Amino acid sequence: MKNTFEIICFLVFGFFSTYAQNNSISGRVTSNGSSLPYVNIYLKNTKQGTSTNEKGFFELKNIPNGTYTIVASSVGFKSKSAKIVLNGNKNFTKNFNLNENSSLDEIVISGTLKPVTKSNSPVPVEVYSKTFFKKNPTPSIFESLQNVNGVRPQLNCNVCNTGDIHINGLEGPYTFVLIDGMPIVSGLSTVYGLTGIPQALIERVEVVKGPASTLYGSEAVGGIINIITKKPSNAPKLTTDVLSSSWGEVNTDIGLGYQISEKTSGLLGVNYFNYQNRIDNNNDGFTDLTLQNRISIFNKINIERKSNKVFTIAGRYVYEDRWGGELDWEKEFRGTNKKYGESIYTNRWETFGTYQLPTSENINFQFSANGHYQDSFYGTDAYDAKQLIGFGQLVYNKQITQKNDLLIGLAYRYTFYDDNTFATLNENGTINQPSITHLPGIFVQDEIALNTQNKLLLGARWDYNSLHGSIFSPRLNYKWNSKDKSDIFRASIGNGFRVANVFTEDHAALTGAREVEFDGELEPETSWNVNFNYVKKINTENTFITLDASAFYTYFDNRILPDYETDPNKIIYANLEGFSVSKGISLNTDILFTNGLSINAGATLMDVSITENNVKKRQLLTESFSGVWSISYKFNSSFSMDYTGNVYGPMRLPLLGEKDTRAPNSPWFSIQNIQLTKKFTNTWEVYGGVKNLLNFTPAVNSINSANNPFDVGVDTEKNPEQAFDPSYVYASNQGIRAFLGIRYTLF
Repeated sequence: MKNTFEIICFLVFGFFSTYAQNNSISGRVTSNGSSLPYVNIYLKNTKQGTSTNEKGFFELKNIPNGTYTIVASSVGFKSKSAKIVLNGNKNFTKNFNLNENSSLDEIVISGTLKPVTKSNSPVPVEVYSKTFFKKNPTPSIFESLQNVNGVRPQLNCNVCNTGDIHINGLEGPYTFVLIDGMPIVSGLSTVYGLTGIPQALIERVEVVKGPASTLYGSEAVGGIINIITKKPSNAPKLTTDVLSSSWGEVNTDIGLGYQISEKTSGLLGVNYFNYQNRIDNNNDGFTDLTLQNRISIFNKINIERKSNKVFTIAGRYVYEDRWGGELDWEKEFRGTNKKYGESIYTNRWETFGTYQLPTSENINFQFSANGHYQDSFYGTDAYDAKQLIGFGQLVYNKQITQKNDLLIGLAYRYTFYDDNTFATLNENGTINQPSITHLPGIFVQDEIALNTQNKLLLGARWDYNSLHGSIFSPRLNYKWNSKDKSDIFRASIGNGFRVANVFTEDHAALTGAREVEFDGELEPETSWNVNFNYVKKINTENTFITLDASAFYTYFDNRILPDYETDPNKIIYANLEGFSVSKGISLNTDILFTNGLSINAGATLMDVSITENNVKKRQLLTESFSGVWSISYKFNSSFSMDYTGNVYGPMRLPLLGEKDTRAPNSPWFSIQNIQLTKKFTNTWEVYGGVKNLLNFTPAVNSINSANNPFDVGVDTEKNPEQAFDPSYVYASNQGIRAFLGIRYTLF
């Protein structure tokens, strides 16, 4: 009886003790005196969270005793947090006043090679956060860029679906892709290196349109795309994102933040993509989407040092097996004429990092190296290539006076390239002679603050290419802003240069029946660019609007373009005996409403032309108009909808002579997507929707003579229009499809 009484007393005491530990937190969230609805309120490292109601009020109930960090966050505002100690049955009141977090105040590094707020940068830099890319989830960063204004992922082959990134109408090789500021994706990987970057690790993407050769050297002619990964110290402990589509695609992203020691933290990322479904909806006998099996492993380590000196090192390995071709193609047919297939094995490793020297001056040593190995067959044509690139630079940054910020850099780049084509044969065409290029350079930049509203940036770079000699690249940037920075005007002029390697950069040189021909020695391309940019910021009580308008003009000398039209049986590469111009205007707008609606939209109108022998032509595979949009609405803190899309005007397409039955221009087309996202806790999230709502696909005869890929019994010299040709491509053959994904984050 005594034991029974003790048990009852223990249960009653435990009940009231537990009840006594139930606390609550309530409060109101405002900004500039106005209530903010739908603000996320949560206790860090717990599953407890809520959102403010229409009047900005919130309440969290049934909180056990303990010490917590309460966080208030909302799109367009700077997050705030506070520590709270709860002990006993306590009703705690905590109010928040959030400050606006305009995109103008984001930290960017791509324009000037040093951290600076976006509004203070004399170079216009567009910033796209990980939230932007979640609105239209894709298996690779290549596809994710389709909703960035003025940027278009271009497929270059209807069979193997490889592609590159166009900026303002300029071909992929003119776009320099960086990872954490280091030149990783170039040469061979221009075509094959944009996939396999684990998106769970991406913090943001910075885009600079126009030449950046003064800072980044060769290839940065059309612009740069800088993929910034998360800092290991700030990354969640675990991030997983699994995405699947009704076509059978499966993409898995895993991010793992870990601590090696008190001062050493790491970030591990794994991406795995698999697609093995042979679909031929257009009934041409070929796969509509290339089959792929890809794995990518990324690791980044950050070491804390005295005086907050930086030491970061990272590495990535990518293996991919992709093929496309006739539906009944098998591995045993690789390299034979029994069935047509394009099979590509890619092995790639990368390493890069930054080490800040232990001196009183701000001196950084930045380095990167990568090796790319490709074993491939395009029908019966083998293409085996090996590329090794090493890069290192010392960057010294010094505030000389209150108005002068000086940056000096010494750079060196080593490139080794070898393949089994005639491009690496000696002058007699008998002995293989790999290409080895040394590219030392020096650059200097002075950022001059004329006053609080005017800034001038002067820069110059000199490089010595071991094959082509000296190359000089100057730049000038000017920025004016109003006192409250609601108006910003930028003007820039600069030049760029590029040394072309056709087989590494242009997939069309390898695929199809056309013969590749070089007309003379290819000289480096040069360009001059002028850009004007105006940003207007408008804030009202319930709306935040940013308008961003640009006008650009780029003039090319010695431009190298594939000539499909002089001889339908050939692709002729030569320096242009004339000039090429890319000019246009673009407009971006961001509109954020406090009721949960946000709109991001943009349009680009451009004219990209080639003038030779006083004859002006539009550049092939280049649209004159493009538009993008992203419309999002948060019904509450846990449920949202995203409607994204793009639209493209007609492009001039490569034909096989006058008798080619395919249309000379692509039609207007639009790819539109819709997504619903449901958050169950601060850690679990489910999303799904439909891609390509309009079910747009190119014409069914895009692959010419798909029924005779080896040109059997056809005299293509006399009848070029009967030749097999997969280079007539402007959009993916992948039609409408549903998708479903799930995300889990452990902080």
